[in-house]
Amino acid sequence: MELVNQHVKGIMEECKVRARDAGLKFDDETLEYIVTNRDMIELSPKIMIPTLYDYWVHDVRVLSGKGKYEAYPSNPYETVINTRPAISFYNDNNPDWLNVMIFYHVLGHIDFFQSNIFYKNTWDIDLAGQALADKRLISKLRSEKGRWVDYAIEFSRGIDNLVGYHRELNQKITGERKRKLSKVDFYFDVFLQKTKKISTNEYLKEINRYNACNENDEEDFFSELVQKHPEFDELFRKAGKNKDEEQLDVMEYIVRFSLFLKQEENEWIKSVMQIVRNTSLYFQPQIRTKIMNEGWASSWHDYLFMKDDRICGHEIDYAKINAGVTAMPKVGLNPYALGMRLFQHIEDMEDRGCYSLDYFMLKDELGRKKFNQSKKTGKEYIFKVRESLNDFSFINKFIDQEFVNRHKLFVSGKRFNQKRMSWVYYIKSKNAEDYKKMIIDTLYHPPDILVNQKKSKDGILYLEHTFEDKPLKADFIENTMIGIEYLWGGPVYLETHEPVKPNQKSQDYASFWDPKSQQQAAKDEKIEIRWKKIRYVMENRKLLKREV
Repeated sequence: MELVNQHVKGIMEECKVRARDAGLKFDDETLEYIVTNRDMIELSPKIMIPTLYDYWVHDVRVLSGKGKYEAYPSNPYETVINTRPAISFYNDNNPDWLNVMIFYHVLGHIDFFQSNIFYKNTWDIDLAGQALADKRLISKLRSEKGRWVDYAIEFSRGIDNLVGYHRELNQKITGERKRKLSKVDFYFDVFLQKTKKISTNEYLKEINRYNACNENDEEDFFSELVQKHPEFDELFRKAGKNKDEEQLDVMEYIVRFSLFLKQEENEWIKSVMQIVRNTSLYFQPQIRTKIMNEGWASSWHDYLFMKDDRICGHEIDYAKINAGVTAMPKVGLNPYALGMRLFQHIEDMEDRGCYSLDYFMLKDELGRKKFNQSKKTGKEYIFKVRESLNDFSFINKFIDQEFVNRHKLFVSGKRFNQKRMSWVYYIKSKNAEDYKKMIIDTLYHPPDILVNQKKSKDGILYLEHTFEDKPLKADFIENTMIGIEYLWGGPVYLETHEPVKPNQKSQDYASFWDPKSQQQAAKDEKIEIRWKKIRYVMENRKLLKREV
């Protein structure tokens, strides 16, 4: 692995100039490395971060990747990681014209990383440098503690999808972290608006009354208030108590309150857990914006490269490679293809003025097709979209019937043909709402599991799964809870739900241990699924299951 030569760097710098002219924004400093396919295989388990800490699972995945490569050789073009400065890797056998296309794609990614609000907690972090410091710390601990470091990493990684990403992001955006609610804020923001629900006129009168008081008269203001509303002081006291009881994610709670980790000989585990948690938090936005990110980069490499004179003579080569990257499959999901086409659809709709009341009031399909107000503001609009949305809001807001019809999209179903003894795919629906739901169901959605602080007492860690008609993967519960029990140092309870097996088995049910197939079959046949509350108890590495 080495930096690109000056000739290739010159191509990259020229691409930067043209990308900036088109409206993309990114830092001047970037690092580009040339790598072989073997390097790609070795970096892939480390999420393409060369300085990430060593872990035995990485070695297993490298061996697996080498075996797959020998059986099915592939030629990945590029990878870019979100850090400061942005780092990208390129295959060592890419011709110059292909590098131009790839550079535009990479610059689209970097623009997305450095502009989308969901990445705000990563904007000021040098991930490569931080990972190197973490790697050195773990290497030092491994030399002292041996294999126990790998146990700590494995148990921590078993729950690293339960991190409080949205809370951390909100604190980063608002700048608030454990800000104590003042008496004045509580009175005007909570008591008057939510508790008393007074009219706007009365609210303004109270503001004027408070503004008329001097700073020294604030006590008199609240003493008069208590005479009128004697319950105010008690409500304020309870609000302050609830504010102090911050809702921590599972990893934070264990680090802060585990008696096992407070023992002097075990305090080093906290450092390992924090490294795993911080790494997970860093990559959460990339998991949640996969379709937008790849679609944005694909859309820009297509737009910029088609206008670049360096495509001359390579139009057919480009068409073949671009079709392989952005082809829309009939069954399955290609995030590059879906994201690119949806951005193009949004731009076209905004150019025509379709995101307006006049358009939505039209009922006939022909009128909607011919509708055109010639706003020509599509480019500015998609830049706003890329700044403020993630995959869920992107899909939920912009996939409409016109988009589904334009690209001939549909929801496919699968059923078993007993005569032919094979699975048969069929078109189940061409409705935009059904297609939208199918895509949303494929998005990353970790279980919402939180610590019940009131029930977590007497050495017990009590976890509650906020049930959303999606049961936990039963195969993983026991091993994960063993890890949590080790880190917590005591019994662990987990409250969740699981489906009740119906009396009559449907022929479409592949098996009842697979909740996904059971739910889908039930929806197809309109069978109502019943759920029962279950409590798992892990104590002394033994799992007990009880119906609540």
